[in-house]
Amino acid sequence: MAAPLFLLAPPRSYTSVINAMIGQHPRAFGLPELNLFNVGKVRELWGRVSNEIGGDSNRRHGLLRAVAEIYAGEQTRASVTMARHWAAAREDRTTGEAYRELADRIDPLIPVDKSPAYTVSMERLGRMYAAFPEARFIHLVRHPVPQGMSVLNLNNGIFALFVNAFEFEDNRVTVDPQIAWHDININILNFLDRVPKERQMRIRGEDFMEHPRAHLREVCRWLGIRDDDDALEEMMHPERSSFACFGPITALFGNDPSFLRSPAFREHRPKIPPLEGPLPWRSDGKGLRPEVIDLAYEFGYR
Repeated sequence: MAAPLFLLAPPRSYTSVINAMIGQHPRAFGLPELNLFNVGKVRELWGRVSNEIGGDSNRRHGLLRAVAEIYAGEQTRASVTMARHWAAAREDRTTGEAYRELADRIDPLIPVDKSPAYTVSMERLGRMYAAFPEARFIHLVRHPVPQGMSVLNLNNGIFALFVNAFEFEDNRVTVDPQIAWHDININILNFLDRVPKERQMRIRGEDFMEHPRAHLREVCRWLGIRDDDDALEEMMHPERSSFACFGPITALFGNDPSFLRSPAFREHRPKIPPLEGPLPWRSDGKGLRPEVIDLAYEFGYR
């Protein structure tokens, strides 16, 4: 079985498009967000769906769409129903066992997954590593200011609320996504301390957006797969992925809705703001916290 590749990043860090691009390589299989390692057993995916991080019912759509595509070769209401039966038949298995079965099914293709919900918990990251100790990991980073703005613009900032990205001061509470940016990246760094250096890579999302082919070629060589022009051309078309669109009504999502609406890649040079100065989402004129600035410096931002 080919060792999986996991993209680790806070949400809104270009994960959807980059995951789909790598997954379009002829030797890879770009998955939707499976979210399997959010829980220990398959049945628990159908458990609490209200307040747990990553626990809402839409988080199951990626798994259902993946099973439908892998086993039936299509994503329809009928194949999604089949996928639900597949999951029910495996309800007592660990999510790692279920994931390895999917990986075996698509072998020799490399599974490529980027479920951001894994990164909010060291327990979830630990489940992933226990299931796939041979896996490779890309730590994808984005500047904390545009990433924070993007988080707040998605579903009224619901992710920041889920991960308690609050600042309490006097009688006021401020939702501040830089807290989640910092804490999630620290989780990733702490996790990667356990992973051999040769099986991890860090990419700045802004650099990838500006020079995609150079970074794709670097990823291919690191993975040991072909990096010829034909392979790179396939990777430049994430919109060709079977999961780069909305699914049937019974499993609509499985990825960022913004990506599903417009999955084509647009090469561009993202604007990188300074680390100093007031934040656009704060009314009190405060800027980035010192620990956030220090971490951003470590990632190469100035």
